[in-house]
Amino acid sequence: MPVETERTVPAAGPVIGEAEIAAAVRVLRSGRVVQGPEVAAFEDEFSALAGGRHCVAVNSGTSALQLSLTALGIGTGDEVVVPSFTFAATANVVRLAGAEPVFADIDPATFCVDPDAVAAAVGPRTAAIIPVHLYGHPAAMDRIGPLAERHGLAVVEDACQAHGAALGGTPAGALGTVGCFSFYPTKNMHALEGGMVTTADAETARTLRLLRNQGMEQRYANEIVGANLRLTDVAAAIGREQLKRLPEWTERRIANARFLDAKITAVAVPPVADGARHVYHQYTVRVAERDAVQRGLAERGIGSAVYYPAPVHRLRPYLLDGRPDPRWDLPETERAAAEVLSLPVHPSVGDEDLARVADAVNEVAGGHRAAAGRGTS
Repeated sequence: MPVETERTVPAAGPVIGEAEIAAAVRVLRSGRVVQGPEVAAFEDEFSALAGGRHCVAVNSGTSALQLSLTALGIGTGDEVVVPSFTFAATANVVRLAGAEPVFADIDPATFCVDPDAVAAAVGPRTAAIIPVHLYGHPAAMDRIGPLAERHGLAVVEDACQAHGAALGGTPAGALGTVGCFSFYPTKNMHALEGGMVTTADAETARTLRLLRNQGMEQRYANEIVGANLRLTDVAAAIGREQLKRLPEWTERRIANARFLDAKITAVAVPPVADGARHVYHQYTVRVAERDAVQRGLAERGIGSAVYYPAPVHRLRPYLLDGRPDPRWDLPETERAAAEVLSLPVHPSVGDEDLARVADAVNEVAGGHRAAAGRGTS
């Protein structure tokens, strides 16, 4: 029978306050609404989050990834090593750039791509690696970076879930050749929609600016073939307001995660690698009988979500004759896709809500674990 509950604790949700509304109205009244002063200011301010790198704003995280590959000259005939346990965009952009993704397995502790699997996937056609800082935990860039350097490969950080994350004191977005961020509404900060590319190379940054704006810096003086992937000033103004509060929100996410770490006993809590700063875009645990556990949490008013139930190599565009390509033997990816469950950790969740989350997880997951134990005794 359904359990009587208080209000539902949502798994995620955007923060849109009066400051964001006022910023949007200000820009609309100014009449400068596309690729204007707000975008320039947003790029300048975001640079502080990415180790002082050049920043190029675009209309989505997907565009950030795709334009990065194009700006680095990656295309037809090239291969790019990517994890399969990620959002499909990570692999889609490789295809959109004209290259082919090569899937590598993940580290079961962090859910990020395994450097040993990356090393095994590198071949004569490999041009780049896209490590994903999944759920806000940085990938093992201390091992992936030297591997890429030995083979002469570009490293495109998919930092779309990792605003403010770091490894060894170096921020996400400053750990690879380029870094890519998303400002989708459920990210740690948002601009309603948008993306950002970070790079230490001024020429790469200029190429990115050309690519996002029909290949031109000056109107009608097209230098290369580009597209219209610009960020609006309305989005940039919202992003600037969000960026101001990102440090506060990040600390709250980390504090919320520590609270759950201390209270949850029925399942293993997410580990954090040495030297890593995890910013908990998602607080993700592993549970057996996930569907039943998720239903039990919902009955108790606790939202949860599965990121991601199907590995990318099992999605239709990546099948071979309707079946998974036999080249991709990814046991840890398959296991994670069957077990992961993300719990509320966002900054809108208070201590009372967190206590409800922990209690519900312990009750529901603990009950299923006990039942499974009795069944095998």
